[in-house]
Amino acid sequence: MSELRIAILTCSDTRSPAEDTAGQALKELSTARGWSVVEYRVCPDEHDVIASALVEMADVFCADVVFTCGGTGLGPRDVTPEATLSVAGRAVPGIAEHIRAESLRVTKRAMLSRAVAAQRGKTLIINMPGSLKAATETFSFVADQLEHARDMAAGGGHG
Repeated sequence: MSELRIAILTCSDTRSPAEDTAGQALKELSTARGWSVVEYRVCPDEHDVIASALVEMADVFCADVVFTCGGTGLGPRDVTPEATLSVAGRAVPGIAEHIRAESLRVTKRAMLSRAVAAQRGKTLIINMPGSLKAATETFSFVADQLEHARDMAAGGGHG
C-alpha cells in the first residue's frame, strides 16, 4: 500500500505553531518514516473546535492516522479524549493501554493520562501527550504498528 497519511492536531490554549515542539517533533518523526503529513494545526482546548478539526482531518484530508497532542490530563480544560470519542465510531483501547503501560516504565505520572485511541471510519485517532519528551516516547511505542492498522482498517487481513 501507499505511505501513511498523517495529520497532527495540537490542542493547547498556550502554544502557537512556533512554540509547539511536540507537534513539530511528530511531524519530523512521521516524515523520517516516509509518511506524508497532510495537515497540521494548533487549536484551543475547546471540545467543539477539537471535534470539528478531527472530523475535517479524517473526512476531508483523508488522514490514515491523526495524532493529537495535549489536553489529556486532569486539568479542567483537558477535553481532547472527550472530543475524540464524540466523533469516533469505535474505541481502540489497546493502543492507549499500551502507551500507558510503556509510559509507566518512564514515569509514574503516566497513570494520570486520560488519552484514548479511536477510529473514525478508516482514520485512527491517537491522543498523545503535549510535552516534547512524552510525545516522542509515545510515538516510538506505536509507530511500528500504524501501517498494519491502516491496512486492517482498509479491510486487509490480520497477518
